[in-house]
Amino acid sequence: MLQIQGISKQYKTGDFVQQALDDVSLNLRDSEFVAILGPSGSGKTTLLNIIGGLDHYDSGDLVINGISTKQYKSRDWDSYRNHTIGFVFQSYNLIPHQTILSNVELALTISGVPRSERRQRARKALEQVGLGAHVDKKPNQLSGGQMQRVAIARALVNDPDIVLADEPTGALDSETSVQIMELLKEVAKDRLVVMVTHNPELAYQYATRIVELKDGMIRSDSDPYEPASDESTAAPVHRTMGRASMSFLTSIALSFNNLRTKKGRTFLTSFAGSIGIIGIALIISVSAGVNTYIANIQRETMTAYPITIDEQTFDLTSMMTSGKQSAENQGKKHGNDAIYPDDTAIKGTASMTSSITENNLSAFKKYLDGKNNAVREHVGSAGIQYSYDTKFSVYSHDADGTLVNADGVTVGGSGSTSMADQMANGSLMSADSSTFTSTRVSMLTGKTDQNAAPSSFHEIMPSADGKQNVGKVVSDNYQVVKGSWPKNKNEVVVVLDENNSLSLTTVYELGLKSASDYHDMMNQLNSGDKVKTDTKKINYGDVVGRTLKLLPACDQYVKGDDGHWTYVGDDADQINTLIDSDKAIDLKIVGVVKPVADADATPLSSGVGYMRALTDALIDRAASSQIGTEQKADKTHNVLNGMTFSPSDDATKAQDARAYVVSLGVSKKAQMAQSLMASAQGMTGQAGAAGQAGQQGAAAQQGAATAQMSEQQLAERFDAYIATADESTLVAIYNQYVSTGSYNDNLADFGVISRSAPSSINIYVDSFEDKNAINDAIDDYNETAKEKDKITYTDYVGLMMNSVTTIINVITYVLIAFVAVSLVVSSIMIGIITYISVLERTKEIGILRAMGASKRNVSNVFNAETGIIGLLAGLIGVGVTVLLNIPINSVLHYFMGTDEVSAVLPVGNAIVLVILSVVLTLIGGLIPSRGAAKRDPATALRTE
Repeated sequence: MLQIQGISKQYKTGDFVQQALDDVSLNLRDSEFVAILGPSGSGKTTLLNIIGGLDHYDSGDLVINGISTKQYKSRDWDSYRNHTIGFVFQSYNLIPHQTILSNVELALTISGVPRSERRQRARKALEQVGLGAHVDKKPNQLSGGQMQRVAIARALVNDPDIVLADEPTGALDSETSVQIMELLKEVAKDRLVVMVTHNPELAYQYATRIVELKDGMIRSDSDPYEPASDESTAAPVHRTMGRASMSFLTSIALSFNNLRTKKGRTFLTSFAGSIGIIGIALIISVSAGVNTYIANIQRETMTAYPITIDEQTFDLTSMMTSGKQSAENQGKKHGNDAIYPDDTAIKGTASMTSSITENNLSAFKKYLDGKNNAVREHVGSAGIQYSYDTKFSVYSHDADGTLVNADGVTVGGSGSTSMADQMANGSLMSADSSTFTSTRVSMLTGKTDQNAAPSSFHEIMPSADGKQNVGKVVSDNYQVVKGSWPKNKNEVVVVLDENNSLSLTTVYELGLKSASDYHDMMNQLNSGDKVKTDTKKINYGDVVGRTLKLLPACDQYVKGDDGHWTYVGDDADQINTLIDSDKAIDLKIVGVVKPVADADATPLSSGVGYMRALTDALIDRAASSQIGTEQKADKTHNVLNGMTFSPSDDATKAQDARAYVVSLGVSKKAQMAQSLMASAQGMTGQAGAAGQAGQQGAAAQQGAATAQMSEQQLAERFDAYIATADESTLVAIYNQYVSTGSYNDNLADFGVISRSAPSSINIYVDSFEDKNAINDAIDDYNETAKEKDKITYTDYVGLMMNSVTTIINVITYVLIAFVAVSLVVSSIMIGIITYISVLERTKEIGILRAMGASKRNVSNVFNAETGIIGLLAGLIGVGVTVLLNIPINSVLHYFMGTDEVSAVLPVGNAIVLVILSVVLTLIGGLIPSRGAAKRDPATALRTE
């Protein structure tokens, strides 16, 4: 039962007030066909809209089956319309871009009925009205009568209690009107049908009850109904009538079908929306190409100049700061009254000396090997590379069969390549910054590296994970011109420069040319004659397959009968014997490599490259060697001579000096005697004037007598002198000639090193930002580390290139600002387009609301439309950008003269742009979509 209790409704337009309904009360039965008649403006449609919940009364109450609607909110009215009311309109109000089946099932969709069920029920409703064969047609493919039948099927599909018909035959011919009235009469058999009409003939013929309105009041009622006393006395209660909820997928389907009916306009709208996306995408494409180029440059630069931390180094940064301060001091103005000494050179030297530091790389390696440290997350693709100061010598035989040493050509020479040789073969100025740094430190401190590996031999950088023998940095920047890369620890390659050149000194050291020619060349150089060099080319075949002999430092010592070890590395006969024994490691040259054209980085210096596996083998070999084992067993005495390391008193020094001289051979004793004699003559030359002539005469006579002696005589006389020498003389001899070194020095000379104590650490990064982050991490490490564990290093790249990062950031910020403007413009345009769509689809809004769609559902429909447009705009923008990048790249390559900078839209950025386009259109359409949701449904239905 529907009860209309004292309902009034006014419409106000400015100061004008129209009373549409004036205290109308009417009780309607559950099953009857009620026709409401009256002239225009009598309030018929207003009463129908109030019964249907499309319009709300000012006063009174609408009671449905004892449920009061006085406290209903918008959501409650939506549910009421969806579950209780079915509308049949004069103009059909079908959604044109939906099939008639979709139109009918829309009410079920809003109710949340599952897809399979609602499709079945919609088909059944259409069959009931005689349209079962037309389910896939669009409304514009039907006649007026058929469209009204669809509207009736839509009104009935949700099985409502009340069907409201507003002029259902107003747009139909007489024959079709009769058919529709017959259908409504049939419907009224089991539910309430309320019809508003201007056709009294049809009303009196088919309706079971006629209610006439005039001036907003009921003038007559042909069959009034008064409820029973028990029904009328019960007070109406507030209760909702279910829930209406349209899924977002339905919203998308409605919007998609609408857009599909306007393909041309949809495309043009999407293209207009894509213009901003195209601009942004092009900027990102060019920016990505430039950033990729910059990133490559950064990676190449940082690969060539890693963050290098040496065991012994000096702080170039502090030296430069000190030099700057000295330069500032030089700018001081002095007076003309005196001489002002300049201390710049003294302070500069003091700064260099004081800046030399020892780094505890063992502690720092332990920190780096830890999983949770701030350095690891910024390490580049080349990783962290640890270098170890392995000690070995490499020998070969030249074409004449002469034994040559890879460290100075001549066996028994100085034991290391001279500074002149290093300058000659280019190793001093090589890209190996670690070698360069250690050389400079050695020059400053005077510390030598006994038994060091040949300067022309370099370890090939492996991959960061150690799985590849040749790291990607090396393989990408070097090409094999003959043979192959090494695969085993005893295989090496010859490394040429980009001009296929190899230092002539290295050529001689590897025995590729005759050693006698080298000596002739050196003699010419030393005598100042014109130097003749042999620079004839060497065939690859003469190099690849050649075998070199590597002798670890620990195996260059021989144990004597007295139990002491003797170094034999300068004895050609001993070396020949050793390299023919199982102690020597055969190194086979398996390839020749050179930098590729325009190599990004050249971490290998010209010379010979060997694998990390050889380094590991040498470390293990030295650790298990006999001389190393014996020295580790006695940390207080030198296994080379049995003397005490660093004796603390003069008596021990005198004793060790006497024992040392006794242990020497005849030749060495004679040499020491001559050296002492020369020192004594030098001291005589420094004496005062008194008695100087006499001393010089005596010294001259003694020197002449010594020159006449044989080595044997000189050695015997020296033995006699040592036997009677006093303690102070022996201590002087000890300090000058007997250098026992230290325990650690001995182990280092034997090549015994620990993997936890690298000689240098190279940290490779891919960008300046990562480098700066690692610098900060090392600073943080120094703040918490003990004083002796603090790390000192020089950031060479930072000193030169720090401003590059700032420039890149500024460019990035400018691009971001430009992009932001484009995004704002796109949002405004989409908002305008959505507003136009709202205006065009106002009637559809009314239809949805009439069927029970909530404000949120309506808002979702338009949000879905803007989202689809945004998706199309994003896809069009990305597609057009990809096509435009082709001619753009041609222009870039032509004017820049390189193809290293290419505009390319990254896939990730393309996806983000599409998502951004959707988000922006949704944001731009929020205001119009909310406006659509707030449209009055009754007003919206009247909009054409």
